[in-house]
Formats: sequence, structure tokens, C-alpha cells
Amino acid sequence: MSWSKDPGRAERGYHHGNLKEALLQAALDLIAKKGPAGFTFADAARLAGVSPAAPYRHFRDRDELLSSIAQRGFEQFEAMLTSAWDDGRPDTVTAFERVGKAYLAFAREEPAFYSAMFESGLPVDLNPALLAASERAFAVIRAAAERLAALAPPGTPRPPAMMMALHIWSMSHGVASLFARGDAARRKLPMSAEDLLEAEVLIYLRGLGFQTGGRTAEPKDPADQKSAAAPVAGPWGTPK
Repeated sequence: MSWSKDPGRAERGYHHGNLKEALLQAALDLIAKKGPAGFTFADAARLAGVSPAAPYRHFRDRDELLSSIAQRGFEQFEAMLTSAWDDGRPDTVTAFERVGKAYLAFAREEPAFYSAMFESGLPVDLNPALLAASERAFAVIRAAAERLAALAPPGTPRPPAMMMALHIWSMSHGVASLFARGDAARRKLPMSAEDLLEAEVLIYLRGLGFQTGGRTAEPKDPADQKSAAAPVAGPWGTPK
């Protein structure tokens, strides 16, 4: 997209109903170049080839435009994580590793969306649609953590599955933000970001008593699954 001042461009956008998408794409381009705080509502309008007043047809202000981008990002993020998790097939550990790789791949392939989602400073809890989209994405990580928690050795203290999900999300997000970004924020690393995340999760699981030298056996009988996931008191309280 260019900064063209061709008046016919704006007119064509209105007639074809593309103004909203043009503004979203313009904002994504600006986020990629300047970050989520580096542009104004008027900048997005100018890049989309419309007047400064035109964006108000679809967005209340710049924050609403950013919220729409973040929501769309979380929706794509959820789809990518869900596909990677694939309901834990063929086994929990393999699927779990795919989720981590998908997290890093999204940060690398969609840095503008990633910035809008996590670095814009938007009050997510004040936007129901954005909050719901972010919760659905996190729910994939939580579901994977719950399945993984059920494989903990019987009698081994471990944190609640929700806390495990938060721990693993924090690790994934840290590696993604520092090393897996597809923009100038990416840091150099003597290994791949995927290898770093795998090592972090491995150390974390070993610390919880998981046998990580090979694939953890999946409980095949529902009764065995229940037994493996039975609450055990530990330093984090009773697992839930």
C-alpha cells in the first residue's frame, strides 16, 4: 500500500465496501513498521487512502481499531494452536510439543498481530469480544496442560493444571517475544527458539517429577486416568 493522495482511491473504497478492511490492513502495516503505539488514527486513514474522518464510519477511535486487529489476531492464534493440539493426537506429549512450536510460529509469521495482541496496552477486560477471543486461545494451552497434568506420576506433588498452563504460557511467550519474532525485536540465539523452548519445558517437567527421558505412558482406562490425576498436596496446594 502507498501513501497515495489519489482522490479516486477513497471513492473506490467506499463503493466497494472495502474501507474497514483497508483500514485494518493499513494499521497492520503501520504496526509492523512502528509498533502499536507508533501511529495515529489519521496515519491509518492516510495510508488507506481516505480522509481523516472516514475511519469513524467503522471505528470509534484508534483503540477500537487496535482492538479489532488484536481480536482478529487472537482468532487466528486460537485456530493455529487448536490445529497443532489436534485433541492430543497421537499422544499428549507429541501434541503438546506441537502447541509450543505453533506459538513460536505465530509470533514469527504474524509479528504485527502479535504486537497488537500483547504489546498495545489495550484494556482487554473492557472489550468483551477481545476478552472472549483471548480466553479461547488460552483455553487451548490450558486443555493441553490439563491433559499433561493427568500424566504426572502418582503421588508426585505438582501445581494445579491452571498454574501449569500459566507457567508454560509464560515460558512460551518469553521465548516468542525475545527470540521468535519476525521483526526487529528478535534477538540472536545460538540455537533455534524451538530448541530453547523445548529445553525450558523439559527442565520444568523434570522439576515436577515427570519422566521425560521418553514418552510418558498414557492411561488407557478411564479409572487409571482418574487415579493418575488424583489430587496430591504439595507446595502449590491441592491440584485442581
